[in-house]
Amino acid sequence: MEIEFPDNIHIHAFRRIILILCNRTFFVAHLILLSNALLVGIRVFSRKVVANVHKLGLLRKTFCSKAVPQVSTPAPSKPTKDSEENHGLNNNASSHDIAIVGGGMVGMALACSLASMPLTKQLNIAIVDSNPALGSASSIKKEGPPDPRVSTVTPATISLFKDVGAWQYVQQQRHAYFDKMQVWDYTGLGYTRYNARDVDKEVLGCVVENKVLQGSLLSCLQEKDSQKTIYPSRVISMSYQSTLSHGEGSASPGTKSQSHQSMVKLDLSNGSSLFAKLVVGADGSKSLVRDLAGIKTTGWNYSQNAIICTVEHTVENHCAWQRFLPTGPLALLPIGDKYSNIVWTMSPKESSDRQSVTEDDFIYAVNHALDYGYGPHPRPGSLGIGDIFSWFGAGMKLSSGEHFEVPPKVVKLASERMVFPLSLKHANSYASKRVVLIGDAAHTVHPLAGQGVNLGFGDASALARVIAEAVAVGTDIGEISMLKKYEAERKSANIMMMAILDGFQKAYSVDFGPLNIVRAAAFNGANYFPLLKRSIISYASGEQKLPLFS
Repeated sequence: MEIEFPDNIHIHAFRRIILILCNRTFFVAHLILLSNALLVGIRVFSRKVVANVHKLGLLRKTFCSKAVPQVSTPAPSKPTKDSEENHGLNNNASSHDIAIVGGGMVGMALACSLASMPLTKQLNIAIVDSNPALGSASSIKKEGPPDPRVSTVTPATISLFKDVGAWQYVQQQRHAYFDKMQVWDYTGLGYTRYNARDVDKEVLGCVVENKVLQGSLLSCLQEKDSQKTIYPSRVISMSYQSTLSHGEGSASPGTKSQSHQSMVKLDLSNGSSLFAKLVVGADGSKSLVRDLAGIKTTGWNYSQNAIICTVEHTVENHCAWQRFLPTGPLALLPIGDKYSNIVWTMSPKESSDRQSVTEDDFIYAVNHALDYGYGPHPRPGSLGIGDIFSWFGAGMKLSSGEHFEVPPKVVKLASERMVFPLSLKHANSYASKRVVLIGDAAHTVHPLAGQGVNLGFGDASALARVIAEAVAVGTDIGEISMLKKYEAERKSANIMMMAILDGFQKAYSVDFGPLNIVRAAAFNGANYFPLLKRSIISYASGEQKLPLFS
């Protein structure tokens, strides 16, 4: 059912909110209005996203790929596999049940999920990726500072890694659990502190280097008793085969198939080819599989860059911090061993300047932005809300553990400063004829809540489950109706998260007095209403319950 969204939010509504705050009789009802005001703003700002879900084809922005990018051809290389037979570089292509194009974190998570379930472990899987690190699980040294490319994995993602057997490898490397998070506004009007105990959990998340996540998944896959082949190459073309060669039959592991009926042929940059019943595009935001399948995208640039780096403290950091600044959010994430990761969103010009300044100047800018820079520290009574909450008894008072804290000081820059542009992109369809998209190939989001890779892991888990269901009933795993079940499950969840993140980004790009008050009221309200706070934490943890309406 299509959701109707308001076309605008009138300024007099903000005046009404402020006046009603003084009216004790109607306070409860309008506190809920304050808490929902941000969500209303999110809906307005993200109408483009939702409209394109219901009316594909109406909007085509610059992110819609119209041409297939050129792919360079590396020197020929041989595929690696766990069975004894070696695939030669010839035109006699081998057949597989599933070809996963892209051996990154999300693609490897899908391979591990398929290899872990009884119904799918017998499937013959091909992984196509030119990354030489996939040839063998290389040891990752814990000495030295962490890599600045990290991911904040949610409890739902941690559960997935545990289920497939990959989390044990993560625990052998550097990682940092956190059970507290503080989010606050540069205006000094509002803040919120989240604690894992609010939802009866041990942790809110864990920060892990991307290379550790990928290496753990690779180690996990190599330990599985399953049929998999890694092709260290790139896809250059894709075609559909509908003619029968020499009889029927399913693909045998590591053999030359005599039947390529209803399969997809992938031509690789090393001159070899392979056939698969299902091709999974897990090849990132610039997905070639998506382009070759003719799947269009909708999206826009944010005119913002993110600068990431590793920094060092004199004390251990056990909390995730995020402050919304006029130019974008600044996140300080624990990574263990007195290190933290910085993700700082700002304008392209500012990011260029921040990247080139001296280390001392950059450290000063970070500490300034996390302390008194841009505005004062927030106080519970900044808007008089604390006094109004006190009318309702002790149950509505701010707990002693929820007071504002200043993040630990940064004393050293421990890595290079990396900059990358930010955008939103969404595939108009996740599935087409024998092709399905997961991860960044299907959607990219703003990094302000660290949800991007978690959405991708959710895709991998859902697709593996749908494939297992197809195997259980004897359905063709490349059947479009089966793939659409996956799309129906994941598109709604991804779109909702994308809309929320896009709405927050746009809401905080406007410095407008009444809007600042509504944002601050929502921040403070979460501190006083346990149900609201639990809803927010549960949704961000990957439970996919809609905040405020579950």
